[in-house]
Amino acid sequence: MPELWGRTVTKEELRRYCGRMEQIAGVRKFVYAQGKAAGLEGVEVRTGGGLRFIVLPGRGMDIGLAEFRGMPLSFMAPLGESAAQFFGSDEQGFVRNFSGGLLITCGLSQVGSPNEDEGQKLGQHGLISNIPAERVSCRAQWEREDYVMSVEGEVRETSLFEPNLLLRRRVWTRLGENRLFLEDQVVNESFYPAPLMLLYHINIGFPVLDQDSVLLAPSRAVEPRDEVAARTVESCRTYRQPTPDFPDTVYYHDMQADGDGWVQAALVNERLGTGVYVRYEQKNLPYFVQWKYTNLGNYVAALEPANCHVEGRARERERGTLSFLAPWEERNFRLEIGVLESEEAIRAFTDALH
Repeated sequence: MPELWGRTVTKEELRRYCGRMEQIAGVRKFVYAQGKAAGLEGVEVRTGGGLRFIVLPGRGMDIGLAEFRGMPLSFMAPLGESAAQFFGSDEQGFVRNFSGGLLITCGLSQVGSPNEDEGQKLGQHGLISNIPAERVSCRAQWEREDYVMSVEGEVRETSLFEPNLLLRRRVWTRLGENRLFLEDQVVNESFYPAPLMLLYHINIGFPVLDQDSVLLAPSRAVEPRDEVAARTVESCRTYRQPTPDFPDTVYYHDMQADGDGWVQAALVNERLGTGVYVRYEQKNLPYFVQWKYTNLGNYVAALEPANCHVEGRARERERGTLSFLAPWEERNFRLEIGVLESEEAIRAFTDALH
């Protein structure tokens, strides 16, 4: 049963007050009209609990802008929203079409740095984020006493001579919530084994990210990606103000899951009494990547559950950690992204990590 503005309400009560649920919450499809975003399909979701976010079927079912009670949660790159046709599949295509947003999906057969693997040249972070979805559907309906809003679609990564990987995604939430849920299924619809690399690039910007913001995470150990990260590994959990020439910095966290096999981590701004958290099932996402890029004008922190590292497929194969899907095998991934909206919520989250 939803809670709205300090009171619990029933379906029948809301029907008496509102002739149409969109007065409070809902799902709305639209198309961007200008600039590089022209023609890009979007779906706006409002929960009535203060959370508003935009799912982008035109960009691999990623999530663009997200805000809570008018406060931005997600980072937006200088490019702004950009349609998939501006992506070039060369080594730097991903960077040139990087819009930011709350969630960018990296994969499905390559994540991380450009590289060459078994004679195949691979660009940064793969293709899936720049492939438009098919069979997109939106729903907003009562399920008993819960009003459930969802966006579903399929994204296929394939070509004539390559594996045929299908991503089925459902993004959903409920009336009154300050969180969203993401359910993914990846299927190898071919007759040959296929590499599977998948990373959820969750991008947080100002004002949640600010000087003295802190990463809360149940880390058993932290490994720097390279010498640049090694110089600051002891202070990896804390953040600074925008800094000239701040380098691209990555850390790998070995996370302790709870008794149900889930991990949670958050970026918290204690001054604002606000944070953004991710909770994910560790079984198929054994790695957690922390990205810091707090540069001038590009001020972003990313929390990144993944099934791989970010040094590219060739390096993953060399490590012996490259994951594969057998022919017609399916693999499922579940995440929750939400807001810590008060000091009490932050304390409760912190206590749950210990």
